[in-house]
Amino acid sequence: MPSLGRLGGGSSSTASRLSVSVEGQYIDAGGEQLWVDVLRAALAHGLTPRSWTDYLHLTVGGTLSNAGISGQAFRYGPQISNVQELDVITGLGEMVTCSKKKDADLFDAVLGGLGQFGVITRARIPLVPAPTWARWVRLLYTGAAALTGDQERLIDVERGDALSGLMDYVEGTVVADEGLIGSWRSQSPSSSSSSFFSGPDAAARFAKLAEEAGGVLYCLEGALYYGGAAGGERDVDKRLETLLRELRYARGFASVQDVSYVEFLDRVHGGELKLRAAGQWDVPHPWLNLFLPRSRVLDFAAGVFHGILRRGTTGAMGPVLVYPMNRNRWDGGMSAVFPEEEEVFYTVGILRSAVSEGDLGRLEEQNDEILRFCEEAGIACVQYLSYYADQAGWEKKHFGPAKWARFVERKREYDPKAILSRGQRIFTSPLA
Repeated sequence: MPSLGRLGGGSSSTASRLSVSVEGQYIDAGGEQLWVDVLRAALAHGLTPRSWTDYLHLTVGGTLSNAGISGQAFRYGPQISNVQELDVITGLGEMVTCSKKKDADLFDAVLGGLGQFGVITRARIPLVPAPTWARWVRLLYTGAAALTGDQERLIDVERGDALSGLMDYVEGTVVADEGLIGSWRSQSPSSSSSSFFSGPDAAARFAKLAEEAGGVLYCLEGALYYGGAAGGERDVDKRLETLLRELRYARGFASVQDVSYVEFLDRVHGGELKLRAAGQWDVPHPWLNLFLPRSRVLDFAAGVFHGILRRGTTGAMGPVLVYPMNRNRWDGGMSAVFPEEEEVFYTVGILRSAVSEGDLGRLEEQNDEILRFCEEAGIACVQYLSYYADQAGWEKKHFGPAKWARFVERKREYDPKAILSRGQRIFTSPLA
């Protein structure tokens, strides 16, 4: 797959490749620029993009070649749904400025196109007035049904019930009892916050709750933005009060922390620095990312979270994410593949790292077992950030007949000699 980006800070050329229009409320960003630098440049004018990935030290061109998702996608769609214009160098060597109004087919092809049709050299990203603070909320659940039911109420921004759209960011995590305290205590809020992460009886409380839940707990993670254009602290207090009253989490297991907007968006980077210091960052990451139809997420949870992952524990590190998105925030004309049969679909990210000898092989085998389970159970999952060994895998397992036909036609139009991204093994020779 195309690289999602490079790691590290900005370069001396960053400023010249990031240009903010305050009047037009957009930023022109070079394809090689990091999203964290996009954020900084926009915030200098009190503005911000709307849609993010959970990790900001990735390039603009890299994430737009895939989709770019996180807990804001339920409201604003993936990053590819938040682009106004692109400069692209096609496989024919042509530099084209494209948008929904000009060369729209190339625009749609490149967004989510896995780098197969062109190299993104500039993206125009719309901006909105930025909040200054985030109220970061984490709530423990003892079952998948309660978690997903609450998540779906939170992301249904058009239904208008008590929870509809109250959170600005909605994700969820699957956590086994063994790693619960160790993996999260480093993120413990300050003592002034409501927290279940600390205290002399924390381990015992966790163990008891996990035992009651059958060894698997779930965490709803969300954020409410405030300050600046997002409103004041009084409003966020009322929103939080409603959330804590209405949500079906395990009472007594809530964590609330106020952090800056930047600190919340860039929170994963802090974890990266700790892992680097421990020598656990530059290791293999056999990740598995799936999109699942809403109607089968509980079947998946029973078979995978409470079955395969429980049986195959290796001690490998990494989060397991699960959260829903609204299909109508995605553009079916773009190249990205996602479930289109239901109004809501889930992303599951099994993001482990192979830190010990033998982990890599075991985790890859477990990923294969999960995919076999989905196939045998008739769960029509789509891989995100996927990789297949040959063209047949891409055609049959990823795209399907109709989307494959469109993908091939676009390849023939914009890169007929197949010079771009051959390493993915989608196209390895020129098209006839």
